Parts: sequence; C-alpha cells; structure tokens
Amino acid sequence: MDDRREEELVRRLQQRDERAFVECLRTYQDKIFGLLYRMLGSREEAQDVAQEVFVTLFKSIDSFRGDSKLGTWLYRIAVNHSKNRIKYLRRRAHKAKTDLDEAAERAMYRDAQDGGGKTSHSTLGQADARPDEALAGAQLESIVQRAIGLLDEDQRSLLILRDVESLSYEEIVEITGLPEGTVKSRLHRARLFLKAEIAKHTK
Repeated sequence: MDDRREEELVRRLQQRDERAFVECLRTYQDKIFGLLYRMLGSREEAQDVAQEVFVTLFKSIDSFRGDSKLGTWLYRIAVNHSKNRIKYLRRRAHKAKTDLDEAAERAMYRDAQDGGGKTSHSTLGQADARPDEALAGAQLESIVQRAIGLLDEDQRSLLILRDVESLSYEEIVEITGLPEGTVKSRLHRARLFLKAEIAKHTK
C-alpha cells in the first residue's frame, strides 16, 4: 500500500468509517493471522486473538500518529496480544496440571485406603501410543511449529517477524522497541535453538 493510500485509509479509520475498517481487514488479516498462528500454534487461538487485534485497531486508531507504517503498528499490536495470550495459556496449563496432580494424589490416597485400585490397561495403552503416533506421523511443518513453540515469546516473535514475515531489522525495532543489536543476538540464539530442535526430530 503506497503512502498516500495509507494516509487516506487512516483518516477514514479515524472517522470511524466502517468501509475503511473492512478494507483494512481485507488488506492485513492474512498477514496478522499468519503471525498469530506461528506465535500461538493454534488456529482457534489465532482467530480469537486476530479479532482482538482488529478491535484494538478500531478503538485505538486515534492514537496512531503515522510514525510508522500502519502495517507495522498492527504487527506491534498483534505481537503484544499474542504475548499476553501465551502468558495466559501458560498460567491456565499450570493450573490444570496442578489440579490434575492434586486429583491424582487424592485417587492414590483412596486406592491405598481401599487396599489398591485397578489400573485400566486400555487407558495406559492409549497414553503410551499417542506420543509415538504423533511423532511418527509428524511432517516438517509440525516439527518446526513445535520447535517455535518451545522458544520464549520474545525469541519466538523475533524469529517469526524476521524469518517468516521477512520484515527488516528497522521494522522489527519499531515493533518490539528493542535495540537492533539485541534483536540480532536474540534472533541468532533462536535460530540455533530451532536448528538443533529440528535436527533432533528429522534424523
């Protein structure tokens, strides 16, 4: 999108022109969804957060001053939203694990009181089989996505912005607020980690 068209689009967005919002959605939704999907590793989560990103755009467009490209500003919103969702999902997973551990402890205590409980062999068989089946059927894309998911959210966002979205270092600095040297060093570590993780599962 050229500068003049973008300025006009921003002006219309700030006037709460719904057609401008639809145009913005059509222009950027695929890129924003792609970024979020890589960050979150889930289509459902990416769709939910994408909606939040564009709602934030519509509510906060008056704060846009044109210091960066509109797309760059949207990427910044998307990265921030995805980091917040990752933290939320991590807390939820931790709580679920804690609840599961507590339930298991209570079940073990009941079994001990009853003189020993019975174990379902079918359940154990399913639990044991799933990781092997998933790994055996994994394609390179799923291996890469899993490896990306192991990165912390800062390294993950840098890797996606640079190596997937092909943004310049200048754009990434604008999006993240990090010095360029920090961006490059964290990106280097992220690439090394990703390479090692992929090598583990493709030998």
